Amino acid sequence: MAQLSPVLTQATPVQVASGKGVYLYDTDGRRHLDFTAGIGVTSTGHCHPKVVAAAQEQVGTLIHGQYTTVMHQPLLRLSERLGDVLPAGLDSVFFLNSGSEAVEASVRLARHATGRQLIVAFDGGFHGRTMGAAALTTSGAKIRAGIGPLMGGVAFAPFPYAFRYGWSEQQATDFALRELDRILVTSAPAADVAAFVIEPVLGEGGYVPTPPKFLTGLRERADRHGILLIADEVQTGFGRTGKFWGHQHTAGVVPDILITAKGLASGFPLSAIAAPIALMERARPGSQGGTYGGNAVACAAALATLEVIESEGLVANAAEQGARLLAGMREVAAEHPRIGDVRGLGLMVGNEFVTPEGAPDPERATRAHAAAAAHGLLLLTCGPFGNVVRMIPPLIVTADQIDEGVGLWAKAVSDVLG
Repeated sequence: MAQLSPVLTQATPVQVASGKGVYLYDTDGRRHLDFTAGIGVTSTGHCHPKVVAAAQEQVGTLIHGQYTTVMHQPLLRLSERLGDVLPAGLDSVFFLNSGSEAVEASVRLARHATGRQLIVAFDGGFHGRTMGAAALTTSGAKIRAGIGPLMGGVAFAPFPYAFRYGWSEQQATDFALRELDRILVTSAPAADVAAFVIEPVLGEGGYVPTPPKFLTGLRERADRHGILLIADEVQTGFGRTGKFWGHQHTAGVVPDILITAKGLASGFPLSAIAAPIALMERARPGSQGGTYGGNAVACAAALATLEVIESEGLVANAAEQGARLLAGMREVAAEHPRIGDVRGLGLMVGNEFVTPEGAPDPERATRAHAAAAAHGLLLLTCGPFGNVVRMIPPLIVTADQIDEGVGLWAKAVSDVLG
């Protein structure tokens, strides 16, 4: 008898039987408040009726039409529909299955379009587990350890993680931009750099929002040196941060290439990159494709997801309920100094646990995470040391459900910290 790989460990002990909205139900019938959303994937909640109906209808019509062999209507409609939500000028899209694939496709496009080979990524970023995406990832050693040599042509620059440095956001931003300028004249000469790639909020790296001044600084340097700016919006896109795209919290900045996945199709595997058509057409012939990319059922689910986000006002809801969640988490942290920082944008909120000396405290973060699960609140940890407990509710979450989650978290923290 075969079994799952023993390396696949669960973040919670739950064996799920079904899901509806913000709740999961286990095989014993117990209800769990799901503030993981499948790692930010089930943006419209579990089994939203409109998404279910769209997928069911499509399954009965066409399951798979390989998009370099034939063209199907859900793919064409989704491409057109994305034009309503993509930043101005990003008018060409290419579909894949996963975030990692989309990240690698963006790197391939950037190298083709510029004729340059170097990519500058930022400390703490997570871009995927495949070999090229892992080469850009420094959110934790587990992604890179034991698999080298990784893809070459990657340089890393500091990310303005103010809490880590013990500085103000301004100080951290100024430092990170100075160091980037130094890197561009030393280890990664600007004339050889194809792209900067950055998450608008560090995901696996600790749920740290990118300061607007830093993103503005990247855009300025990219324009000055002929470098492309790639926004990895795999986790921050589709309303998660209270804007449709996470980079939109920084006025005046539009990336050259945008990567999206996770919340795009409410749980169906689908990802995409978007770029101006003049840039996209510089990819070499045959460099874009894939057997399952742009699957018809996934595209139908994505169309329904977009309709739900718009008709139910979920971007505004993410902003409103995210502010409520952040405030609630900060109230809990105010009673417990071992939670050194609470931060986030929209429905991406992280709680960083530290020792009395200010060092990372993954042991207590892990215990608080487990205690929350015991109380019926499902969460995840992140950060290089695993000392950040993160909260990622679906965009449909209500004020009452936020308050329920805050109450359960307060109990869990009290169990661990007293």
